Amino acid sequence: MKHCKDCEPAQEIHWVAYMSVVISYISDPFFDFMERLFKNTAEAISRKLSLPFLRAMLFLKLGHLSDDPDEKDSFRTKCFWEEAKRRGIKMQEFKMGPIRESFIAEYKGKIITFDGLPRPEYLESDSFKWMDNKGIMKIKFLKEGLPVAKGGVAFTKRKALKIFNSITKPVITKPNLGSRSRHTMIHLNTPEDLIMGFKKAKKLSPLIVIEEELNGFLFRGTLVNGKLVGVVRRDQPEVKGDGIHTLRELMEEENKRPERNGPIFHKIVVDKETKIELKRENITMDDIPEKGRVITFSQKTSRGCGGTTTEVTDIVHPENIKMLEHVGTYMKDPLIGVDFIIEDITEPWYTEQHCGIIECNSLPFIDLHHYPLFGKPNNVAGKLWDLAMPESKID
Repeated sequence: MKHCKDCEPAQEIHWVAYMSVVISYISDPFFDFMERLFKNTAEAISRKLSLPFLRAMLFLKLGHLSDDPDEKDSFRTKCFWEEAKRRGIKMQEFKMGPIRESFIAEYKGKIITFDGLPRPEYLESDSFKWMDNKGIMKIKFLKEGLPVAKGGVAFTKRKALKIFNSITKPVITKPNLGSRSRHTMIHLNTPEDLIMGFKKAKKLSPLIVIEEELNGFLFRGTLVNGKLVGVVRRDQPEVKGDGIHTLRELMEEENKRPERNGPIFHKIVVDKETKIELKRENITMDDIPEKGRVITFSQKTSRGCGGTTTEVTDIVHPENIKMLEHVGTYMKDPLIGVDFIIEDITEPWYTEQHCGIIECNSLPFIDLHHYPLFGKPNNVAGKLWDLAMPESKID
């Protein structure tokens, strides 16, 4: 698979990602209809067959169980596995070639199966079907009075340009379905920029979101059972000028931070995308940034590209907690990751200029809370296990 910079931090096979989105658009209406007809029967079958199905696959040697995470497992998997061990929950992961993240968990005779992250058994909300769809989320949140960026969803370049011309610049383009900022472009000011971003996002999704670029920092809030249990700020790879050292020297000093030696955080690198970003900021690696000026090296906030995370749960303003928990009340789902942009998290969201929610995630990376570069770790996995397997709760 050819390496794609736009997929950082985790690579996608473009045609596979695109076709999976297309298939979901085609199949979802059918399965939604069948679920309405046979909801109770389908849930009963799911409860009875999920574990026997895994056991049948093992008997046929079409897969195997692992008792411990390996180097291919995500840090999301590792943090809740670590918490399971701490509680005495026996965890096993079913793996079949590249297919993984199906789990069996057992505690004092109780057995549950789940994909990705443990949820309360068979508690699936109606919002689970659409929370990852950025276009639908935007429409529903607007009606609910929740803050979102102005914009829309386009299939054609003509529609994309129409949306672009109707909203304030700069704008953002991103796939309507997908996560981790893959093929997302920001700071788009001209029709030419818009078309470039549209084409990049089109590699992963038929429908593309075009929306206003909000002002502020990117935050991830995680809701468990409707309650806000953690907030982290996600920053692009950046340094702050001191009026003495060159940008290159500041970067080299930042890269000496031992946490940047991996596996979670990585060094800042200068590549083609970095040069484009620095040109936009009108600075070179040999310039001396004035004291206090923040220089970013990438449009992305991912840790794999040199981005950082800061745990800020304790300083979130009560009105912002109320707004985020409004999302949980409205969506009625036991696990939601909410990405939002705001300038100052310690001030009420409605006093901020141009802030809002940009997307929700049904399978959030809770490891962001467990392994921050700055601030104290937050055991979100424990709060999730308290809900999914309350018998294991540690006082």
